[in-house]
Amino acid sequence: MDGGSRLGAGLARRPAALAFPHTRRAPATLRGRRARVGYAFLAPAAAVVASVTLGPILYAVFLSLSQVRLTGEGFATTWAGLANYAILYRAPEFWQALAFTAGYTGATVLVEVALGLVVALVLNGLVRGRGLAMAVLLLPWSLITVVSAEVWSYLDNGAYGLIDYVLVVLHVTSQPVNWLGEPTLALVAVGLADVWKTTPFVALILLAGLQMIRRDLYEAATLDGAGPWKSFWRVTFPLLRPSLLVAVLFRVLQSFGLFDLPFVLTSGGPGTTTQSLALLAYRAMFNDLEFGPGTAVSVVTVAAVVLVAVLFIRGLGVRLGEAGDGAA
Repeated sequence: MDGGSRLGAGLARRPAALAFPHTRRAPATLRGRRARVGYAFLAPAAAVVASVTLGPILYAVFLSLSQVRLTGEGFATTWAGLANYAILYRAPEFWQALAFTAGYTGATVLVEVALGLVVALVLNGLVRGRGLAMAVLLLPWSLITVVSAEVWSYLDNGAYGLIDYVLVVLHVTSQPVNWLGEPTLALVAVGLADVWKTTPFVALILLAGLQMIRRDLYEAATLDGAGPWKSFWRVTFPLLRPSLLVAVLFRVLQSFGLFDLPFVLTSGGPGTTTQSLALLAYRAMFNDLEFGPGTAVSVVTVAAVVLVAVLFIRGLGVRLGEAGDGAA
């Protein structure tokens, strides 16, 4: 047997993966090439986003670590380390604003998700008129927050507000209620305005999740003897968890940056009852010209938002992975 025959026989005895290894690497190489092309198209947009978001954030971090002094030509900075954060640690206003922002976020998001789920279930069960109902439902969400805050400022007014008028006519109260002047009532008023505006947004996200659930799953549950309540907990709720996590994530991020509602409705009052972190940072920087502590408040707010976002995204990734495995 000559050399060529022996070589051909040896290759014939080898596995295909060893004889032609490039056939295994070709798909990975193609995926890598496509990924590089995708990154190339994404790079300009990523650069723009980084310049308009990461740039100001990094500059705010720098200012929060500096002592800022106003000069005739603008302002000058000197390194201060963690002095501005030490000021926040000793300031009762900061802890009050943090407590209000966290409590407000938790309460409003919980109410909005509960109401949004009910609204989404009702809309999902409609056979006719769903589009019209969604259009009417989204009217509050389409309003600019400042405009809706002005509307609620009129409704909550103790002298000529519509809410007090209705309550007095129905004999629920004997005299008008000072909604924006009492601490507890001011919290309720700001929360109601937020729930009224953003519940439709949550309902829309959950409705999209309900539309993705296959009808045959409910038919199988009915054949197994499951009623509406059991079908909800065994079919609807588990498959709706990714949409719930998305809705909660968006609302937590938006609520933690609360500014316009308390600014228009209560100006952070009465006292500092409804003063959020964003409103505290605004007043520190633009009213008191304390740019160092003010930017420190902003940095703490951003850090809290990033932490919450990371936790929710990790949870969302796990749930999506579980759903995908189950579907497969």
